[in-house]
Amino acid sequence: MQTIGERLEEARKKKGISIREAAEATKIRGDYLQKFEGNHFDIGLTEIYTRGFLRTYANYLKLPADRIISDYSALGRGEARPRQPSREVYGRMDISIATAEAAERAAPPAEPAAETNPASRGTTRPRTASALPSGPDPAVVFRYLKIGGAVVIVVVLVIIVKSLFFGGGSPTPRNTPAAVRGPSFGLVALAPVQVTVRKKNADGTDGEFLFSGLVSPGDTKIVARPGAVYVEANVPENLMLEINGRRVPMGLPAGVTRGELPPP
Repeated sequence: MQTIGERLEEARKKKGISIREAAEATKIRGDYLQKFEGNHFDIGLTEIYTRGFLRTYANYLKLPADRIISDYSALGRGEARPRQPSREVYGRMDISIATAEAAERAAPPAEPAAETNPASRGTTRPRTASALPSGPDPAVVFRYLKIGGAVVIVVVLVIIVKSLFFGGGSPTPRNTPAAVRGPSFGLVALAPVQVTVRKKNADGTDGEFLFSGLVSPGDTKIVARPGAVYVEANVPENLMLEINGRRVPMGLPAGVTRGELPPP
């Protein structure tokens, strides 16, 4: 009947896997794996870590892990029959499972170092178990970051589209009913019409903007009337002026889109 170590070594070699490749895949130190294959289970760790590493290695080699652990339990701690030390190239260093110092030097540098008590040299206590999870899976974190970024982009695009197609308006200032003080008049649309209202300066030139925007049917825009003002509409027949409670058309000749409203 094959020992635990013989089964492990045979399964690994059948798969064409080196000790180094197995150590990188399982995150278990290579010298531990070689000791397991040599039926040396006293690796200086507590029983729970030894069993965990042994189960992980068996699963990696597609061996029945429960059977391996059961056979290990039947042996009892430290009672396994050691095999003849074998030598196998591990990376660039030729190491032997019978030489503990060489195995320690050949261990991957990424593995956590074991603490050694100076008062009792030779007794080691592991800081962490390399086979245990050490944090969130980077692939999962990256996937959630991509999803979050996509959501942010969609929200920004929705805001931009809404502002472009539904924001309306013009960069020039507009009056609202709450901002109007003093004399005013109303703009009433019979159909959608673009209207611009500007103050008339004393020399007859265009003054500041009093209103600029689209007037929709059923909507009345109240505009300040600080004096004479110029009213321009792209379709004058679609616009009515509400002055002192009365609605009057702009009354412009055909082809003329701009008229003057005298001071109140």
